[in-house]
Amino acid sequence: MSSKAEIFYSESSGEAEAEPYKISTANSGDGDQLAKLGKKPVLKRNFNFISILSLSVTVLITWEASLVLFSQGLENGGPGGLVYTYIIIWVGNLSTFSALCELVSMAPTSAGQYHWVHMLAPKSSRNLLSFITGWITAAGWQGSVASAAYLCGNLSQGLAVLTVPSYVPTGWQNTLLSIGIAIFCLLVALYLNFLLPKIEVCILVMHITAFVGILVTMVTMGEHGDAHSVFATFNNGGNWPTQGLSVLVGMIGNAFAFIGADAAFHLAEEIHKPSIYIPRAMVSGMLINGVLGLAMLIAVCFSLVNLPDGPPQFIFPMLDVFFAVTKSVPAAAAMGSVIATMGIFALIGLFVSASRVLWSFARDHGVPGWRSVSKVSTRTQVPIWAVTITAIITSLLTLINIGSEVALNDVLSLSISCLYASYLITLVFFLYRRLTGAIVEPYSDEQVDPDALVWGPWRIGGLLGTVNNIFACCYLAFVLFFSFWPPATPVKADTMNYSFMGTLAVIGFSTIYYFATARKQFSGPIVEVHTASG
Repeated sequence: MSSKAEIFYSESSGEAEAEPYKISTANSGDGDQLAKLGKKPVLKRNFNFISILSLSVTVLITWEASLVLFSQGLENGGPGGLVYTYIIIWVGNLSTFSALCELVSMAPTSAGQYHWVHMLAPKSSRNLLSFITGWITAAGWQGSVASAAYLCGNLSQGLAVLTVPSYVPTGWQNTLLSIGIAIFCLLVALYLNFLLPKIEVCILVMHITAFVGILVTMVTMGEHGDAHSVFATFNNGGNWPTQGLSVLVGMIGNAFAFIGADAAFHLAEEIHKPSIYIPRAMVSGMLINGVLGLAMLIAVCFSLVNLPDGPPQFIFPMLDVFFAVTKSVPAAAAMGSVIATMGIFALIGLFVSASRVLWSFARDHGVPGWRSVSKVSTRTQVPIWAVTITAIITSLLTLINIGSEVALNDVLSLSISCLYASYLITLVFFLYRRLTGAIVEPYSDEQVDPDALVWGPWRIGGLLGTVNNIFACCYLAFVLFFSFWPPATPVKADTMNYSFMGTLAVIGFSTIYYFATARKQFSGPIVEVHTASG
């Protein structure tokens, strides 16, 4: 059973010694589908639809992240800006990932973006573009894990300030907390990987239960503003020339609340029926998270009364709001502890997904030391080197906080710019292929070019799919542009946003590395097996 997609991947390998793999004519299972992409199944498929839906929801924890991160939007935008930009970000992400889900349905592999870019880009530049996309995806994911660990450590310090007023937080303490959280995720990823699907389902139950408990508390206790104070009140704390510009600068906090949505893509080789289950889970998860996040954000905006002037008393404005609503330190601490716990549990999924990105890129010879990084334990079926290196990178990045919190924030801001850039590159080439008619229907009898791609079982057909793809590209370019802006004017050295330079550094390094060394070993996704009908 030969397919056009199979011919395409065989051409891209550059590996003459790929092993033969026989496909059953009775049915095409998950291993057969992966073999068509030239990959040998080495990871255990532990996830089903419910567990991958749980991961898709809990890896984002959007309503929790909205609480933790709303200070940036409150400073630049105010309550009205927070709510309206949240809706823009939610709709934009829904469009982006519904389009990306069409690609995962065509080629479900842990590689994700860089694999798809190699599929979609012109032959003359596909290797280089795929390599750069792989590096910015890996950098974005490593930055996301470090960002989440840092936020969890910082939130723990905020809870300490709330409960022990004499406590004075320091950078080295935050670093130790972040490293401790990374080690916890490492142990789970190494030794409890077989339980990860059940863990994610339990986290989903906690996610929903905690939402109900905190929302009811916010709505029924404390004083509340009126509708005008929420939907028609704006702020320009960054002293921008116009209120509209201030709102757009402040929307990046909401954008960060949706970072990591592509986690399920990078677990595609550990999921049953990934071409079907991943798109369903991701779109459903985006809808669930969007509704919960919007409800919680509106509840918080209505509760922004009787707060003390000046900077937050407890590091995070969220804790100030909890205390103002409940007028009780234990109650506010309990609510904050729930958010911190959910953050740590969400980091498990982020951590595992980041390690899979690194592992798959190493499997395709994209990183130094790829022979070691790509190894998978035959006993646990876990890429132990990739998992361990992810923990080491997180620990090293958080060490920067001891010297400069500003420098650390600049490094961690790569999580938005790099991941959004990887989405944009992928969807631009997807749109190009779409408009040129290079994607054919499955089982088509027409004579097509060998490089033609085949639609998967999940797609947005016709004009709607094209319009959605165009909208997603425009949205990504829009948010990516504002992710490089500083939070306030006049811009100073300690308030400058250096993420643009960081993103260029990743692109520049990967380009130099490619031409200096990597082009001799990286030729896109390698073919480990050749398929044969049977």
